[in-house]
Amino acid sequence: MAIQWYPGHMHKASKEMKKILPQVDLIIEVLDARIPFSSQNPMLAELRGDKPCIKVLNKIDLADPELTALWQSHLEQDINVKTLTMNARHNDRIADLIALALSMVPGKVQGVKNVQTMIMGIPNVGKSTLINSLAGRQIAKTGNEPAITKMQQRIKLDKGIVLHDTPGVLWPNLENPHSGYRLAITGAIKETAIDNDDIALYAVEYLLDAYPDLLKQRFGLSEIPESGMDALEVIGTKRGCLRSGGRVDLERVAKIILTEIRAGTLGLISWEKPDIIEREWAEVLVVREQKAAKKAARKQRRQPQR
Repeated sequence: MAIQWYPGHMHKASKEMKKILPQVDLIIEVLDARIPFSSQNPMLAELRGDKPCIKVLNKIDLADPELTALWQSHLEQDINVKTLTMNARHNDRIADLIALALSMVPGKVQGVKNVQTMIMGIPNVGKSTLINSLAGRQIAKTGNEPAITKMQQRIKLDKGIVLHDTPGVLWPNLENPHSGYRLAITGAIKETAIDNDDIALYAVEYLLDAYPDLLKQRFGLSEIPESGMDALEVIGTKRGCLRSGGRVDLERVAKIILTEIRAGTLGLISWEKPDIIEREWAEVLVVREQKAAKKAARKQRRQPQR
């Protein structure tokens, strides 16, 4: 699945980020705890450099707690990174986030110099909800549809913290196809850019491998299906997603499965592990090298012969 989704406001936002970053003391990057790697933006990591960064693993009420802890250890291998788990819809860890932010910029004297922070995150990770919790009032527009924030804001918080908000930015081309599926499963990519039954098939195949009991329990399966397509057929039959002739309507059952995954109805599920990402990224690098070699060969062929 090749997803290329880069609205014009995102291109503009990436240029504005580059202008503001020299003034920024600290970056807060909001991630989806279910997909901590796929919800990072490689472009943001490149722009950040060695600036201190808090990675907020949001939506922990939907994620597998064991894998969330594993990801925290993995991310904090970077000496400039600290992590904080949170459900941004609740305000229980806002004070912890403020305290952590202040501790990571000890050079600033509280009350004398403002701490300039920039909050980043791809669409639909809960960034706007977190901003409203930090500010204690409705500032950022929120909603289930990704890519709602389309312009930058500057927000003054308590204790001398100034927060620069940015639109949610996806990268122009998702090199890792698995990340594209995971972003679609969790709702970070608009449904107009994806094929629901393809996404649901990927999700079910993963669940059969990683969380088979949750799938079996939620949909009342008498046994674990042998394949993802078998699972879609069985679930579709149980949920009455049938067309004339008794055929399963894959689009209808796909929407049911994706809706229940995103709502957390199936249980606490994380969609990637650090070791899996390392293997996938090694494959991405091989493909990248192959493309570079082909491009160089084409360029060589176009050069005039002497």
